[in-house]
Amino acid sequence: MILFKRSWIKTLPYGLLALFTVLVVYDPSLDARQLENNQVSQIAEISTQGLANNQMKELHIVKSGENLSVIFEKYRVSLNTTYQIFRKDKSGEVKNIQPGNRLEFISIGPELQLIRIIKSPILEFQILILPNIEITKIEKTPEQIISFRSGIIQSSFYLAGLKADIPESVIMDLAYIFGWDIDFVFDIRANDKFRILYETPFVDGIKVENGSILFAEFFNGDKKYSAIRFKGKNKLWDYFDEEGNSLEKAFLRAPLDFAYVSSHFNPNRRHPILNKIRAHNGVDYAAKRNTPIRATGEGVIESVGWKGGYGRTVVIRHGGDISTLYAHLEKYQPSLVKGSKIKQGQTIGYVGDSGLATAPHLHYEFKIGDKRSDPLKVFLPSALPLNKSLLPTFQTLKSEYTKKSDNFLSRDPNAKFFE
Repeated sequence: MILFKRSWIKTLPYGLLALFTVLVVYDPSLDARQLENNQVSQIAEISTQGLANNQMKELHIVKSGENLSVIFEKYRVSLNTTYQIFRKDKSGEVKNIQPGNRLEFISIGPELQLIRIIKSPILEFQILILPNIEITKIEKTPEQIISFRSGIIQSSFYLAGLKADIPESVIMDLAYIFGWDIDFVFDIRANDKFRILYETPFVDGIKVENGSILFAEFFNGDKKYSAIRFKGKNKLWDYFDEEGNSLEKAFLRAPLDFAYVSSHFNPNRRHPILNKIRAHNGVDYAAKRNTPIRATGEGVIESVGWKGGYGRTVVIRHGGDISTLYAHLEKYQPSLVKGSKIKQGQTIGYVGDSGLATAPHLHYEFKIGDKRSDPLKVFLPSALPLNKSLLPTFQTLKSEYTKKSDNFLSRDPNAKFFE
């Protein structure tokens, strides 16, 4: 017991020294401040996160027949807010919504903050609700990506285009551009070739429209056809040959796309059903049933109805004492009536085998006055050429497109076929 007390007395000074050190180092006010700071930081973080979580976005895709007032009411936009928006929309661009437009209503908590009206990938209206109504029009400028393709035809132009990785819309546009001079059903030959320069608009990496052809050349046998895009008079773009002559003609060469000709113009042809010589004053285009038939020229419906061996038939009267006939139809375009106006390229009916026909096909005739002419060979008058004052600008643009196309072609696998 005595030894224990002496030992405790000896260690007492060291214990007091340690206690004093702890009291000096430990500052209760400092610990409180640290605790307070930690709590504020955590509270601020939770508050910000809560604010983000309170944001709500509602989406609406405009349907046919809807208007902005009805949509606003559905998404609880107050009448006063709607009134202020419409009052600020002096041009009417905001109100003029179309089916497919996208509306977004963004709220934080119970308060509507922002309305986005997305009309297309390049056009949007943002309506700020709080603190005051503000309408901002946002227009994005597409980036034009230029592409080059070439192709060699083995069986059909359409298949050659797909093999060359050309978008289907561009293939069809190319056929339409040259469709006044080339019948892509009848005129195409193996080893015909083409090259094409086209641009496609992109916004934020997304294609917003189909490609538009800038320059194209089509080698049909020994003949070369060229097309250069240039600003038109009545349309956004027109196409001209190398001399500035319009490619647009009064009539298209063919009333169908990508079918094949099964019977040509032949006044001494033996009729396949009647088994006797009967003049074949037109061209037969064999095609699948219900293939759309297009009017080759602008005109007025002269007759629509059953016409003996022709079956269901449409006759269009054009200017210059010209008429065209389309026979053996499966059905007519419902809107067709005698006297109605027709535009070039407009669908007038669908391929069938009505009347004296052995299989679905279109019988097409081209008549000048009382004389039937071979529609594959008849001369077709062109639209007016470029004004002489525009020719220098046109030639500069043509040279630019040709140079770009030549540069691309020099690195193209098909380059040897164009030498």
